[in-house]
Amino acid sequence: MRLLAATFAFLLTSVVAMAARTVIPDVTIIEGSGGKPVAHATIVIEGSKIREIRTGGKPYKPSAGTKVLHFEGKFVMPGLISAHSHLGIVDGTTSKPGNYNRANIERQLKLYERYGVTTVTSLGLNRDLLYDLRAEQRSGKLGGAAILTAGRGLGVPGGVPGMNVAADQLYRPKTPDQARQDVREMAAHHPDILKIWVDDNLGKSPRPNFDVEKAVIDEAHKHGLKVAAHIFYLADAKKIVSDGVDVLAHSVRDKPVDDELISLLKEHHTAYIPTLQLEEAFFIYADKPDWIRSPFFLNALQPSVREMLLSSSYAAKVQNDPATVLHRQFLATAKQNLKKMSDAGITIGFGTDSGAMPTRVAGFAEHRELQLMVEAGLTPAQAIHSATAGNAAILGLKNTGTLAPGKDADLLVLDSDPLEDIQNTEKIAAVLHEGKPVKR
Repeated sequence: MRLLAATFAFLLTSVVAMAARTVIPDVTIIEGSGGKPVAHATIVIEGSKIREIRTGGKPYKPSAGTKVLHFEGKFVMPGLISAHSHLGIVDGTTSKPGNYNRANIERQLKLYERYGVTTVTSLGLNRDLLYDLRAEQRSGKLGGAAILTAGRGLGVPGGVPGMNVAADQLYRPKTPDQARQDVREMAAHHPDILKIWVDDNLGKSPRPNFDVEKAVIDEAHKHGLKVAAHIFYLADAKKIVSDGVDVLAHSVRDKPVDDELISLLKEHHTAYIPTLQLEEAFFIYADKPDWIRSPFFLNALQPSVREMLLSSSYAAKVQNDPATVLHRQFLATAKQNLKKMSDAGITIGFGTDSGAMPTRVAGFAEHRELQLMVEAGLTPAQAIHSATAGNAAILGLKNTGTLAPGKDADLLVLDSDPLEDIQNTEKIAAVLHEGKPVKR
């Protein structure tokens, strides 16, 4: 027995010794938790993990075989974590059940990763295929952004989400008992979080049954699962937070938030994900902003989407749509509510609903969301925190979200300081995911 133990210890030591070591010297680190940046730091990576961060300009003499990445003078922050995106829904300009396939999802995972989104939560509307892909990824057989999944999610019978998805991408329970059974079926797959829709699409769809949503939350908590809720109205947000929901997955957009909701959020420790880019994406391309011709935006688009968004006919359609005025109003209200929530000390998460529609562009949307959060009144440090350490805490991720020894080496290397100008997150010099440079 002692010989076996000694042999195992020797083999374990040998494996650690053989782990590839990478050093990134003399960079400024923005470690994700909201603290001050640290200049002249050296990051030592062993295998997929951060082994050490040397500060104070302490020199590091790399041993033989150590790979040195020369990013001297650049800025390093954690890879972005999206707590609200969707995989496999769109392909080009189409949204249809056939898009939910391995090839399309792998393409999207690589796109997120190239843009520095190293973890992506597909918040509902998933086929069980995603559980298989997640398992492959965790065994080292699949690359791209790390997958988190909310499984199928639970919508309103005959109502939201009014999307073209297959029957095996969504539950629509009519009774509390059906809802509990649906939750138990999903829980057997060990999703990372659950999703419920609570909305009526501006009165155009049936109202949700709050006995059903309450049963979803109760049953999910019995299985140790958090629940995120799609909401729009202030009144619905109050009701579902009172019932114990863990995350509001969108902004309140019908009216300003009040002290009652803020008190409820604090009492129940509920997080708030603003998804500002969701509303902006309905109209912004028709406004022809300066960035619409930038390589950073264009390189995230499939050719058919690029053609659509740059066309004069698309711009005219949006400008003539009466709903465009509403989306502008909703975005303004969402920004005001985010600022009030942040000032009140509510936990702010980060997500965009990217991938739910062709106009919500995976990868690009996440950087644009950071800019919108700053426009709303958050500091760049607060916005970055929401997308890194903040989301890691909300999602229960222990191995990512900050730059610290023992954490996964999920790094976004930038040419310029994002704390001075949040648009500098687009100036990507390199992305490392679990210690490996991502081909860009």
